[in-house]
Order: sequence, then structure tokens, then C-alpha cells
Amino acid sequence: MEQVKKTLREIPLLTLGTFLVAAGVYFFKFPNHFNTGGVTGLAVILNAIVPAVSPSTFASIINIGFLAVGFLFLDKSFGINTVYCSILFSAMLSGLEWLCPLTAPLTDQKTLELFFAVILPSLGSAILFNMQSSTGGTDILAMILKRFSSMDIGNALLCVDVLIAASTLYFVGIEAGLYSILGLVLKSVVVDTVIESLNRRKSFLAVTSSPDQVCDFITHTLNRSATYWQAEGAYTHDPKWVVLTALSRSQAVALRLYLKSADPHAFILVTNSSEIFGKGFMRA
Repeated sequence: MEQVKKTLREIPLLTLGTFLVAAGVYFFKFPNHFNTGGVTGLAVILNAIVPAVSPSTFASIINIGFLAVGFLFLDKSFGINTVYCSILFSAMLSGLEWLCPLTAPLTDQKTLELFFAVILPSLGSAILFNMQSSTGGTDILAMILKRFSSMDIGNALLCVDVLIAASTLYFVGIEAGLYSILGLVLKSVVVDTVIESLNRRKSFLAVTSSPDQVCDFITHTLNRSATYWQAEGAYTHDPKWVVLTALSRSQAVALRLYLKSADPHAFILVTNSSEIFGKGFMRA
């Protein structure tokens, strides 16, 4: 029940992420026969073999099939978020096909459309991955393989995506195939970059003479916690205290400005981090 309540709170963001994926796939990937692997990549190949059936229909059928297999093999370990996004993705593809039927690409600029075919789904996927969700498809296959085998799932799925993308060279054409391989490379870079950006926080280390003031500001003004320990200056041998905390970007700026006035001689080290685990951040 708690998981259901959590999902209801996350529905707006899950819906946005799924829509970005569906819009990028329908408006830019399918009309140009771009293939960056996964279910939509298989749909592009099957549409090239059976042109009478649209790639949106193929993608929906494959996705629902994977979803059924997931229910069969994963039981309670099957995520509610993934079920919601998987069904919604198929519905959105069908809805867009009905509302905005396309017979050709939106423009004659293939490179421009490739960027949108990569950026929109990558941004949507990154939002979903960051919430431990996905639009289903081969991600469900990964869950099944992870449960029943010891193989390196990441590398296995990457090889499958490369194979699916490369098959465009044969089934669709050289130009679409080369664009697809380029798109697959760009997708992996963009997804990783967006996820890292969404999770980016600041690791803040301050060497100060006023630890109580600094910690009071962190705990009462920024509503964060901190850890501090006593140290000694290597040159002056004066007693110092090292304060360690993890903050958002805006909080790090506020603490830096506070230290500038409260302890102008403080030594401050601020580093970016996209993996901070603990209360108020990601779960380990």
C-alpha cells in the first residue's frame, strides 16, 4: 500500500518522462527509421519487413508482451512504476498515431531530427531511471535475466542494442543504419549526463575556527546535518575544525556566502557528487 501511495505522488513526473520518450520516438525516430535498439528499434526493423503494420503498433505489441512475461516471471519484484509507464507508453504511441498521423518526417533535416530523436527519449528515460522506473521493453528482460542468471546484464543488453541498431543497415538502408549507430552512441552519453545532472549535489568541506556557528547555520537555516572533527594547521599548528556536509547547489552557495562573512579565513573545498547516499539523499 505504501508503494502505491508513493507511485501516486510520483505520477506527474512519471507521466512527463514517458511522454518525452513517446514524443521523441513517434515524431522523430519512427518517421526517419532511426534505430537505437530496444523495443522501438525492433519495431523499426519489423515495420521495414511488414510495412502494412505501423512501428507504433509493433512497439505496443512487443511492450505489452514483455509486460505479460514480466508478470509471469517477476511476481512482486515487478515495479509498479514500470508497469504504469510501460502501459502508458504504449497508449501514448497509439494515441499520437491517431491524433497526428505521419506519412513522412517533419523536416528534411535528418541530422536535426536525429538530435531530437535522441535527446527527447534520453531525457525522458533519465527522469524515469532516476525514479527507478522505465517504459518497460528490454528493461523487463534485464530484470528477468538478472533474477535467473549470473550474466553481466548491462553488457548483454548493450550487445543486443548494438545488434538491433546495426541490423538497420541491412533491413532499412545504409543511411538510416549509420544514423542509427550514431544515435545509439549519443543516447548512451546523453542518458548518463542527464542522470548525473539530476542527481548532482555538493560535497562541502570547510576548515574553520568557528565550528559551532557553521553547524548551527547548516542545521537550523539549511535544514541539513553535518559532521565535524578537530584538526591542526600544519604550518601554524593552530587548532581547527573540519566540517563535512552534503548540500544541494543552492544550499552550497548559501553556506559559502555565510562563511565568507562569519569566518573569512575558512578554507573551503566544494566538489560535485552525483552519488550521495543517506537521509535526505539517495537510498543505498
